[in-house]
Amino acid sequence: MRVSTSKLQQMAIYTTLLTGAGCGTMYYLLQKNFSRSDYHRLALEQLKANQRAMDSLGAPPLKVHNIHLSDRHNRVEPYTAEIKIPVTGSKDGGYLYTSSVRDPQTLGWNLTQAVLQLREGQRIDLLTFTPPSNKTEGLETGSWSS
Repeated sequence: MRVSTSKLQQMAIYTTLLTGAGCGTMYYLLQKNFSRSDYHRLALEQLKANQRAMDSLGAPPLKVHNIHLSDRHNRVEPYTAEIKIPVTGSKDGGYLYTSSVRDPQTLGWNLTQAVLQLREGQRIDLLTFTPPSNKTEGLETGSWSS
């Protein structure tokens, strides 16, 4: 049985299109699962609650980008999750590094680490309370640098 070259070309094109659409759909669904997860939501809530971090980014508006699925910092297991969330504001951008553990009793997630690493090099630990700077008393809040 002979098959014409044009039929083989059409079949190759359709197969490529279907494969690309399937990969795109899987990527979209994985990103959607990450963004709906409790460990992702808790980290972003912690970021939004930290005025120093939000001011450093120039947020609002805060833009949360897709997680790089092949990044070694992104690991999710049944009882631990470590993710690196790209974020940007109007002034700066960076990555929100987070770690969470799952309580085996309640199956709820607890944030154990949340650090915003800005492009300029500044690090802001979102789980450590930093009192506001009061210049009349000579107190200064230092920034973490790597």
